[in-house]
Amino acid sequence: MQTQTLGTPLILLLLVFFFGGTFLLSLSIGRSRENADSYMTAGNRVGFGISAASMTATWIWAASLYASATSGYTYGVSGPIHYGLWGALMILFIYPFGRRIRSIAPNAHTLAEILQARHGRSSQLILAGSNVLGSLLSLTSNFIAGGALISMLSPLSFSAGILMIGTGVLLYTLWSGVRASILTDFIQVCAMLGAVVIIVPAVFFAAGGPEIFVTGAVHLTPEQQSFFSSDAFFNQGAPYIAAVLAYAIGNQTIAQRLFAVREDKIKQTFITATVGYGTTVIGVGILGVLALYLGVEPLDGDTNNLIPQLATMYLGPLLLCVFFVMIIGSLASTADSDLAAMSSIVMTDIYGRNIAKNGEANPRLMLLIGRMTMIAATLIALYFASSKFNILELLVLVGAIWGALVFPVIASFYWERVTNRAFTVSVLAALMVFFPVRFGWIALEGGVALVTDIVSVIGVGVIAGLMIFGFLGRRAGIAAGFIASVGVLPFGIGFLHTYPILTASLLAYAVSMLLCVALSWRASERFDFAQISEKTGSFDEATPAT
Repeated sequence: MQTQTLGTPLILLLLVFFFGGTFLLSLSIGRSRENADSYMTAGNRVGFGISAASMTATWIWAASLYASATSGYTYGVSGPIHYGLWGALMILFIYPFGRRIRSIAPNAHTLAEILQARHGRSSQLILAGSNVLGSLLSLTSNFIAGGALISMLSPLSFSAGILMIGTGVLLYTLWSGVRASILTDFIQVCAMLGAVVIIVPAVFFAAGGPEIFVTGAVHLTPEQQSFFSSDAFFNQGAPYIAAVLAYAIGNQTIAQRLFAVREDKIKQTFITATVGYGTTVIGVGILGVLALYLGVEPLDGDTNNLIPQLATMYLGPLLLCVFFVMIIGSLASTADSDLAAMSSIVMTDIYGRNIAKNGEANPRLMLLIGRMTMIAATLIALYFASSKFNILELLVLVGAIWGALVFPVIASFYWERVTNRAFTVSVLAALMVFFPVRFGWIALEGGVALVTDIVSVIGVGVIAGLMIFGFLGRRAGIAAGFIASVGVLPFGIGFLHTYPILTASLLAYAVSMLLCVALSWRASERFDFAQISEKTGSFDEATPAT
């Protein structure tokens, strides 16, 4: 089938239109209101409409759209559901923890800053380091998505594509930090959602409509045709549940919006983002299912090319332009969030709370440090992007690494007994267990397989317990965790180790929980959470309302 492209001049025109428009929009944030706190948290007073759109746009990134399509292509009809549904529900499960975090640290800038007030420098730097790593990989995956799109729709190379995307995002984010990110998110999410409503049905009917599901069924295995595919659940759904729950703790982009939104609008913001994310990502993931039914082979064997490949095959020039803006908007909305997140971490956790003497940070120097961080992060991500990682694998890997942090971080916000030693030891031990299993450095056979299965069953209980705990409290959470572990035990033993990606994530949750609880249980000290709000707060003398 003949494919449609846009050509170099039109691609450049669309990029100038999109990034030029977002830059002009960011200029509306005047220099007269510029200070370090607003650069990082937008004054903690962003309203519901803007914050909900920003949360949605940040969670819906180009990598999510591409990964959802990859899931649909790999696992069939249930693939997009296992990707989009669990991701949407995790936004909802983050909400109660978000309320707790804002209540104990209303003027904080990063989660790591709160951990410094709670435990000290080592815990702070562990979380800050993981946040920077995660945001760098997230930024890299968005550049990969943009480069693949541009190289597919024009004669421009992949390298030229990632360079233009990186430069465009940096251009408008550098000016005003998270305020520019949040303000442009509103426009980007409106364009994104509108385009999805148009693009997916257009491809579906151009490709043949309902007849596709009849003639193309020969391309699917029985597992791929089932909405209840065990292969899809254990390889995609279950690892993603573990991964996206960790995003609540490991992803500073989400935390930054939590600190920016008005405290009385947190609930509405998270509910709206849940619905927006789920419908959009599942909808776009259907394109991967269509590609599977149509027997489409990914260009160069790279599943990252599936979405742009379908667009070039079945969309005309006008809709192809709409599609291009949709993808650019989705990747820009998260890439700018990653830049703002990393700048906040370096400004607050490296300079503001550690390097600055006696806590006397210079706000003007902080702004310079934040901007230099954005430039450095963009250059590093561009270098990484040239390797063309698989986006879906990258996302699950990052989330799984953060899984080692989930229980110790959440426990630190609720349980006064958790110590700095318990936090540090539990996280490092969980990572030491995670990496050998995740990358196959040890064989899951015999006694090793039995031990990993038993501990993984505990990990299932930890995840279930944390989900319930946020909404219903400690007793309900413990009960839910116990019931989940007992329910999984009969078939989990002798089975879970056959899915090493899932096993590695579950081990990280279980090991971090067991050690954190064991080391904290007999601790004599009791932490006063009122100290956190006293130790976190503004770097500027007065922060103007936004």
